[in-house]
Amino acid sequence: MPTRRMLLTTAGAAAVVTTAGVAGLAWAPGTAEARAPWRVAGETFGDARVDALAYAILAPNPHNRQPWLFQLVGDNGIDVTCDLDRRLPHTDPPDRQTTIGFGAMLELLTMAAAEKGYAVDIDYFPDGEPQPLLDSRRIAAVTFRTDPGLAKDPLFQDALARRTSRAPFDAERPVDKAVLNTIMASVADQSSVGGTVDADRRARLIDLARRGWIAEYENDATRRESIELMRIGNRAVAQNPDGISLDGTAMGLFKMAGVITPKKLDTPGTTAYEQGLSTYNALIESAQGFVWLTSETNTRSEQLNAGRDWVRLHLAAQKAGVSVQPLSQVLQEFPAMSALYAEAQEEFGVAAPGVVQMFGRIGYAKFSPPSPRWPLSSRLIDAVA
Repeated sequence: MPTRRMLLTTAGAAAVVTTAGVAGLAWAPGTAEARAPWRVAGETFGDARVDALAYAILAPNPHNRQPWLFQLVGDNGIDVTCDLDRRLPHTDPPDRQTTIGFGAMLELLTMAAAEKGYAVDIDYFPDGEPQPLLDSRRIAAVTFRTDPGLAKDPLFQDALARRTSRAPFDAERPVDKAVLNTIMASVADQSSVGGTVDADRRARLIDLARRGWIAEYENDATRRESIELMRIGNRAVAQNPDGISLDGTAMGLFKMAGVITPKKLDTPGTTAYEQGLSTYNALIESAQGFVWLTSETNTRSEQLNAGRDWVRLHLAAQKAGVSVQPLSQVLQEFPAMSALYAEAQEEFGVAAPGVVQMFGRIGYAKFSPPSPRWPLSSRLIDAVA
């Protein structure tokens, strides 16, 4: 069984070897190590579970908090728990979106295991569903078993290419309805999927998404939670490869000049504050269509399933060359969002106890670098026999 020390050594060597092969990618100087997990995935660590986890940790998750902890159990098991210090108590008070991120991780884990001929049995919340918040109980108990005849998932081919786009979409390149239908067909019937490229509904959803974003941005608690997780400049990203990355040479210079600081980002009227508002508005307004997932109830298990379906939808979009970005603000469950939250549920035709689990914009944009990630070794708890 591999130890954390072995993983650190192997991953570090793999990062050095593979860095030379990605010199053409436009990654900000000084952040290569923060993005090394994307290069290391695909290396062999001597344990199929660890090989699969190297892909699983690349899953999309709220504010890129990477809240998962893994413990290898015996020769074929993994216990998954939540690092409770990585929750988002203001923007995600019931931990619903955090749970969705775990679902996306479990789906990538399943896909990666199948590549090596392993089926994965996943027992959701074996110690009971944690309510009203996530706690120390296991999110999942995972068991690997060999299955040489197991079919590989074609969506996995784009696992390392998947990106969450934070760029404006090309207004001159609409998303064709047939492409949207192909993307939506990737969902594995665990959630209900919807989407639109219709001009009238697109305009209505742009307005709803923009008002949701402003409600989050103008609320002190939620804005400050996000600002605290902003990694401004390459050095900050390298030191903390989670949260909201604001890297690049220009961003570093703005930080050094005092133009962009946490305090100014939090102060209405400053250039940093107003630019943040207008930049995100422009992203929303560039949407060429939208996709969403709903569920009939809102159990923790359905939240996990929504995450699994979301990453499948995202991978299918990547395969089609379409970019995706979640616009989850209007789905957030803090008091100041309650009216817009109710409006969103009505817009998507969802009545309690059902909920809209995910909502995002789609369109075409330039290929972006991957989000930083903590190395897998930092997410492993000591193995147990």
